[in-house]
Amino acid sequence: MRHFLPAAALLLAGLTPQIAAAQTTIIERDRPDTVVVDRPVSERKTVETRETSDGCSSKTVTKTNDLGDRKTVTKESCD
Repeated sequence: MRHFLPAAALLLAGLTPQIAAAQTTIIERDRPDTVVVDRPVSERKTVETRETSDGCSSKTVTKTNDLGDRKTVTKESCD
């Protein structure tokens, strides 16, 4: 009985680092590269407003950047 307790203690002491190491989990994830979009520095903007005699009005805004891309938005309203 005297030899059993020290042997059991040594056995448990020897297994403790293995038990602790078995519980360690490392998760690595591959993330996509960051996408950077360069915006044009200068932009030309033209605003045109029209009003009619029947109470309706329209506003047209045209934006053009350095690359020649153009976007036009028209808003109409009648009272």
